[in-house]
Amino acid sequence: MLDGIEPHWIWVALGLILAAAEMLVPGVFLIWLAMAALATGLLTFMFDLGPVMQVVQFVTVALITVFSAKRILRDRPIVSSDPLLNNRMGRLVGETATVTVAISHGSGRIHVGDSDWSARGPDLSVGERVRITGNDGSVLLVEPLQAAQQVIEG
Repeated sequence: MLDGIEPHWIWVALGLILAAAEMLVPGVFLIWLAMAALATGLLTFMFDLGPVMQVVQFVTVALITVFSAKRILRDRPIVSSDPLLNNRMGRLVGETATVTVAISHGSGRIHVGDSDWSARGPDLSVGERVRITGNDGSVLLVEPLQAAQQVIEG
């Protein structure tokens, strides 16, 4: 099936396929295997390696690149410019909301933006404004807006 195709082109094609797969399914893993495949293709072209040596070369370079990348990323982790990007509850902390279902015995509902959320806090009646102070799972923790403003002013 692959008769007539030089082995180095097979490795280059495999490297490009792995690199494309990394772009489609990001996870920062396949790129290191792609680099190993491309390096194997280059070395196979330069030194005319046999099939067994090609596989040994690929495995060796793959192990070196994967473990080197793991160590580099452990020592210098990638820091997000927006750490709350996928944390909707965390993004709501500090926002103001309106009580839609009275908070009694510590629980009720509030309206933030275009959504209603379960909330926990001191007893408050419908229509009162609250500040979101945190979350406990999918329940927002709130305090009366007046109390929050007094803390800021005082």
